[in-house]
Amino acid sequence: MTTDDLLWSFTREPRVAYFSMEIALAPHIPTYSGGLGMLAGDTVRSAADLDIPLVAVTLVSRAGYFHQNLTASGEQLEVPDVWDPRAYATPLAARIGLQIEGRTVWLTAWLYVQECTRGSRVPVILLDTDLPENAPADRQLTHYLYGGDRPYRLKQELLLGIGGVRLLTALGFTIRHHHMNEGHAALLTLELLRRTAFPRRDVRTSESDYDLPRLRELCTFTTHTPLEAGHDRFDYGLFDAIAGTLIEPALLRQLGGRDELNLTHLALNTSQFVNGVAESHAETSRRMFPGYTVHAITNGVHAATWTAQAFA
Repeated sequence: MTTDDLLWSFTREPRVAYFSMEIALAPHIPTYSGGLGMLAGDTVRSAADLDIPLVAVTLVSRAGYFHQNLTASGEQLEVPDVWDPRAYATPLAARIGLQIEGRTVWLTAWLYVQECTRGSRVPVILLDTDLPENAPADRQLTHYLYGGDRPYRLKQELLLGIGGVRLLTALGFTIRHHHMNEGHAALLTLELLRRTAFPRRDVRTSESDYDLPRLRELCTFTTHTPLEAGHDRFDYGLFDAIAGTLIEPALLRQLGGRDELNLTHLALNTSQFVNGVAESHAETSRRMFPGYTVHAITNGVHAATWTAQAFA
């Protein structure tokens, strides 16, 4: 089967787009750092088992999170955990451009296919900026999972959210719903707001130019972290310098926070359904974010992946 035929098999029906900064696809593919990625990988594998029309979107993370070495005195040394996507994924021809710091950063992708034992498959889109047309620093934006400083992190989240939505369109996917796994992907909502499907037909002076109820119908948000420090925040000055004006500033502050851009608040304000990952976690999240309805869907695992073969 050619790449075009394979891609057509995935784009011929509407799908749910599942966005996650990390997804544990396999032990030898270091596109994850811990529990969040493990759960995302199990979600993808379960979707394949159940033949759910899903497409997952993440970064290629060519240099992984890190590989740990210990010195003779017991100190930890972190080195890149490099992998070659050519060994496990298929390069895709699509390119999209994203304005970052006033210049165009080009984004492409690899196609990884998660297949279950019965033959059902789920496509995973691995976003990649390592292209010769990009500046050297921009080519590394999709190298290091959670690497670099705050600007690097913001650029990665622009690529995941906004770049991911644009690239799915370029590849021919029809997306009927968007699922944000943690706040890293929340910027996708700004891209959806910009699209022609959302402007109101009958706008009064006091109303927003954007159809927020319609946007919320298309978005679901899963929050994982019960600590304030685990929710990404960015200074609006930094955001404006890197991303420019994606939507009107007043609306962005209404959705993302008055003093700084809080991606969890952005996701909460733009999603129809929000869930935590356990009963107690949902209760904690409701205390952290009063006024929001946070449901509880307890974490599960893909049993076939985690059961020892002899025991299975």
